[in-house]
Amino acid sequence: MKRFLLICPALSLCAGLVLVSGCASANKKVVQEDYAEGRLVDLSITEKLTGNRELLFVSLPRRTEFLDGYIQGVITDYDDNPVQGVAVRAVASGETQLEDMESRASVVAGTSFDPGVSDTNGFYRVRFSLPIIGGKVDVRGNLLYNPGWEQERDNLGKAYEAQTKQSQFRLIYERKKGRIIFNEGIRKTVVRVATTTRQRAAPLPGTEGGAAPAAGAPVGQPAGKADDDIFKGFGFGP
Repeated sequence: MKRFLLICPALSLCAGLVLVSGCASANKKVVQEDYAEGRLVDLSITEKLTGNRELLFVSLPRRTEFLDGYIQGVITDYDDNPVQGVAVRAVASGETQLEDMESRASVVAGTSFDPGVSDTNGFYRVRFSLPIIGGKVDVRGNLLYNPGWEQERDNLGKAYEAQTKQSQFRLIYERKKGRIIFNEGIRKTVVRVATTTRQRAAPLPGTEGGAAPAAGAPVGQPAGKADDDIFKGFGFGP
């Protein structure tokens, strides 16, 4: 009897954790293979109530597992200096085809993205919470970089206009294999012209072809003629 009393609180504690992250999920690494290359961080799996399901004459709560985490990136200017205060939003544009209409409704209602703002180091984090349907997450969307810059410019007189206004992305997660992938669409790369200006040095005064005059030569006298009359001062001349 004493043994049962010791085990029972552990079971009740485990049941309580199911609502947060699931007992099995709490002890298992969420991602085994990361193909996102650092774009997705702080990943976890939680359970949320997403409605009710009818079973005969009983209405039972419907729980759905969600993949939570952040999309991170960095904002800089053209000189690679970090820029603070630039907003980044993510908008889901479509999900994979689901045969279960009820599951489809829970996906549309449950998918959420919270906007992020770049900090003093230029880093931003966009929080997401995506339902896991059939052991998988497959969401397409767009990242919008400072989408309200025109209104901000008109109201404040200054705003940051992003070189790339938006980019497409696809986020895939396989629960069974612990594999996560973050793929971005065609990225536009903008380049600018880099030139080197070479100026020819002007000849110095009293020189020919840039050669400096000999030391002690009178101004205006060609170099090499200064030593011709070196003995004139001693009276040896004709």
